[in-house]
Amino acid sequence: MNVGGIDSSRIESMMAQLKAAATKPTAPSLAPGGPGALGGLGNAAPVNEGPSKVSFSDALKNSLEQVSNSQKHAEELGQKFAMGDDSVSLSDTMIAMQKSSIAFQATVQVRNKLVSAYHEIMNMQV
Repeated sequence: MNVGGIDSSRIESMMAQLKAAATKPTAPSLAPGGPGALGGLGNAAPVNEGPSKVSFSDALKNSLEQVSNSQKHAEELGQKFAMGDDSVSLSDTMIAMQKSSIAFQATVQVRNKLVSAYHEIMNMQV
């Protein structure tokens, strides 16, 4: 099933990556090119530390915080570049903004899929 350009297998893959990112002992860096640069949605590796309980709400909260931090970082770079700060290049600013945009779009797609699943469950006959 294709919902808004992302099929259900891609959504399931994202959810698995969210869960794997939530089990990491330290928060990933949001620096450009860092391991969490896409808000943890595109590059989380599975952790094989044994079965650990991670609540869905914690995984979702962590992912939303990563996306928010990515957006804040991109906005800060944009402001610094606009003010004429020589330590910030245009390419770094544009890359941070694109990463932030992609992470936000992926988050919106996951939200849409969750809302759709919620509506399906609420419309089930009992």
